[in-house]
Amino acid sequence: MASVERKQEKQGPFYLGYDTKRPTSAEIVTEARRSLRTLQTRRPFTPREEHRQLFTGSHDGRPPSTFSLHARNFEVPDSRPNSGTRLSPLGHKPGLPRPPPDERTDRRGSGGARKRLVRARSLTLELCTSQHSTAPQSVGVHEPTVSMKSSHHVYTKSSHPGHNQERTEKPLKITTQIPTEHRTLRSSNADFSRAKGKPPDTWHGRGDAAGDDGIDDESLFWTNDVLPVVQTFESVAPGGTVAPETIERLLEACRDLYNVLLEKGMLGKRLKRRSYILRALFRLIDLGSDPLNLALAQLILALEVSGNNLLNICKLVFKISRSSRNDFLFQDDPVIDSLVSLIDDCNSGGEAVLYCMGSLKLLSGNSSLARLLLDKDFIAVSLRLSERLVQFSDPTTCPTDHHTHTVAGHILVQVTSALRNMADFPESRPSFLSNDVFSRLCAVMDRHQEDQDVCLNVSRIFSKLSSYAECCSVLAETPSCYRLFLSLLCKHSRKQALTVRLLFTLGNLAARSNHARERVYEEENTTGVLLELFQSYLQVPENHPHEEEEEEEDVLIKLIRVLANMSIHPGVGSSLAANTQCVELLMKVIELRSVDESPETVVNALTAINNLSYVQGECSVVRLRHAHVSRLLLRLLLSPRMDAVLEATRVFGNLSQIEEVQSFIIGNKVHQFVVALLDSKNPDMCFSACGVLTNLAVDPKNRVIINQEGAIHKLIDCLRDFGPQDWLLATQVCQTLWNCTEDTEQEHAQELLEILSLYSDQKALKWPSSADIKAYQEACWELKFLPVAERLLKRTRRLATVPGCHQ
Repeated sequence: MASVERKQEKQGPFYLGYDTKRPTSAEIVTEARRSLRTLQTRRPFTPREEHRQLFTGSHDGRPPSTFSLHARNFEVPDSRPNSGTRLSPLGHKPGLPRPPPDERTDRRGSGGARKRLVRARSLTLELCTSQHSTAPQSVGVHEPTVSMKSSHHVYTKSSHPGHNQERTEKPLKITTQIPTEHRTLRSSNADFSRAKGKPPDTWHGRGDAAGDDGIDDESLFWTNDVLPVVQTFESVAPGGTVAPETIERLLEACRDLYNVLLEKGMLGKRLKRRSYILRALFRLIDLGSDPLNLALAQLILALEVSGNNLLNICKLVFKISRSSRNDFLFQDDPVIDSLVSLIDDCNSGGEAVLYCMGSLKLLSGNSSLARLLLDKDFIAVSLRLSERLVQFSDPTTCPTDHHTHTVAGHILVQVTSALRNMADFPESRPSFLSNDVFSRLCAVMDRHQEDQDVCLNVSRIFSKLSSYAECCSVLAETPSCYRLFLSLLCKHSRKQALTVRLLFTLGNLAARSNHARERVYEEENTTGVLLELFQSYLQVPENHPHEEEEEEEDVLIKLIRVLANMSIHPGVGSSLAANTQCVELLMKVIELRSVDESPETVVNALTAINNLSYVQGECSVVRLRHAHVSRLLLRLLLSPRMDAVLEATRVFGNLSQIEEVQSFIIGNKVHQFVVALLDSKNPDMCFSACGVLTNLAVDPKNRVIINQEGAIHKLIDCLRDFGPQDWLLATQVCQTLWNCTEDTEQEHAQELLEILSLYSDQKALKWPSSADIKAYQEACWELKFLPVAERLLKRTRRLATVPGCHQ
């Protein structure tokens, strides 16, 4: 009877398998650890820009980051000066016939200048006082104006050094403007009040109830409230050095003027003497004070300048934002609201938005300001702008010229740079996970594939966000990303900064799910694109600068990781394992790269080979080339780098099922090294060593050789040390002990019996306090360890009762 039991116990070595029932979830986890593994790697490093500017790298064809800006750069009519004393109209017309107009005559002498000035002021006066005129307002600029639907703020004094500004929000929406040539005045004050969401008022003389007296009310407001502040501006001579006290007085005047105009609803273009105010504000820019210039910019933007003046104000804000020392000025200033509103307006475009967006990009690099922008829904606003710019550059929906497409690309560089900065903050992830952000960013990339700066910025966003599980899952469900990434890898294959981030993102996608692995592989010519890149970066020309060599090596690391993670999918893994070029390139990495100089490259290549080595059959190139692979592994086992030793041992764990490989291991004394790894006190190392020994011990001759190295004693020590903490490792140790021991093995029977008896008693074991961890540990113990341990325990009990057994 005992002999029958022994025959039933000896059903064969564990590596052949003894249970064909459907695996449980815990068994699936076990098999994942024992076999295929995903590769992780560090995210590509992006150095912080030393100098704040619009564009990095080559600036060919890009707008400048540096420029001179003075009061003289601002144009009429917004800054048209007063002509002095207002002339009364002539009581009669001259009797002489009027000569034909001659521009050259008008340009000569003061008389011609005065004639033009009076004519322009008369036109302005007519448009401002006419209540029901429908004639377009002439402002001398033909570019579309930009409305700012922002929440304006009341300025109050602050104790903030160098800034002295605080704000309390007081929402007031400015009516949307349309291009100058199509703009008409509102017909009544009631219309304006309805647009503001306030009841009609009559103080400014535009309502029906006010009649002609309203003009006097506005004049009184101008005389009492506005003119004294403007005179404060005019009292300071432009240019030269100005005392700090004078700057503070001007800052206070800016706050007062902003608040009084806001209170009376006269921001925008409603005030008739608006040009007078603007002229006084423009001349103060030459004082060169950044705090003052920022206050001037906010006030001028609130007065809704347009055309070249709007561009210059945006340039002025950009110049201020270029210095990180000025970041604190923006912290409590409503100018950020104006900038965000400017880029969110549907009529926005051109260079003004470029420099406005450039300022926001630079400010988003400051963590405090980035969080402030996040509170203002900056990510959603930026995405809306990018969507409009993509439509501008799409010839099928909005035919445009080359210049418009180019400007749209310039702005998109700023938008994507700002979003790249925002992606650094955990608080921003919900915004990126909503509103179909990844699809919209893919559309930006797709439309501007030739613009490497745009593509690089978006790839950096994907690189950062795909490192997080939720974001990676959403990106994996974005169908357009797979085709787009491969297309860009073809188009910009030698652009290392872009290529490495695309590969890193693909590697993250392939690390998450079989669905993503399959989607990557199913794209047209995926394998061809990846292997062509592989060959290109593996055989790079020599004598490269050290920094460039590091970038190229990083591309190789990320590319091999994509292949290793893709190979986990059964179908994809079988295809790659049968691809001779793929396997040979991986082996060539181990041949050409030193593990000391390129450790991550070599380890990734070993992991990819290990995953492919699980594919059995005649189609597996790794198994067909097992002799060559074994020689490469032997060299790595002697490396001082334990991660390389671990991966090499794992590959031997798979290939040691082949008899020729077993002979190679014994013949080159690799088994001695593997047995020594059991003393490493590293669970992963012990697990891999057990895999090799399990396969070797199938052959009785090898079993004797292994036991001569003290394998059984070391295995028992591993079981004692790691069992309660790692039941998967304990299971593997028991399987190895089963293969390494025979029916007559009595030397260690008693010691093994005590350990197995303890570990088989659930009540005698100490379990983790965490409910989740305890549930997982109990499942591993019951489903994986206990069946193997009880089988080994039964045989050990019988051996321990044999007379003469070592006590």
